[in-house]
Amino acid sequence: MEIVVNGIKTNYQVFGEGKSFLILHGWNSNCDRWVVFAEAIAEKGYKVIVPDLPGFGKSDALTIPWNTNKYITWIEAFIEELNLKEYYILGHSFGGALAAKIIIKHPQEVKKLFLVSAAVVRKKTTRKNFFAKISKFVRLFYFLPYYGLFRKAVYKFIIKKSDYVYVEGIMKQTYLNVVAEDVSFQLPFIKVPTIIIWGDKDTDTPIENGRFINEKIKNSKLVIISGAGHGLNIKQPEILAEKVLKNV
Repeated sequence: MEIVVNGIKTNYQVFGEGKSFLILHGWNSNCDRWVVFAEAIAEKGYKVIVPDLPGFGKSDALTIPWNTNKYITWIEAFIEELNLKEYYILGHSFGGALAAKIIIKHPQEVKKLFLVSAAVVRKKTTRKNFFAKISKFVRLFYFLPYYGLFRKAVYKFIIKKSDYVYVEGIMKQTYLNVVAEDVSFQLPFIKVPTIIIWGDKDTDTPIENGRFINEKIKNSKLVIISGAGHGLNIKQPEILAEKVLKNV
């Protein structure tokens, strides 16, 4: 399905009928990667709505770099266009940061928040500072032949955990804008019942982040999936759906 939201042609999928359940996908993802999970939730009487966020999937590409606040403005308009009321919301990874910010602004409209491997903790560490210096050093060699291959090799074998090397054009600055914002200090302002779901083998957003979020959100519950990594919607969609339905 397609809809124009704030001038952006937006692709989204809808599964089932019933109580509205909005899913916000992670960075470099799309609605197609949530089909199995969405169908499982829809079977239990929910209308599951999964948009491709602007810049991802089949939605329009961005024409200028965005930050999280631009995404929040777009999500607000998307929710209004679809006339969602008293809905559930699930945010995965980058989408988790967006879902958390939406909840803080519009707590009265949401029945329950699900944070799945949510990337809301962006605190600077010695390790991150070290990798940032490596990245700057690598950029000094942009004029050399095969620079692209060299850069990808550095990210793959040294930095390893970064989506930056896989994005192009405007999305590079968008990515930097997104990862520069630490949403964790806002967590105590979340008053909506919150279910935090995490894989204990997640190396992208470590389980310690899930425990931290659980401590900061007063009305929250942490659900840990043993042996699972970051991509729960792809590798364990049935188990993820089971955990959500048990806590909905």
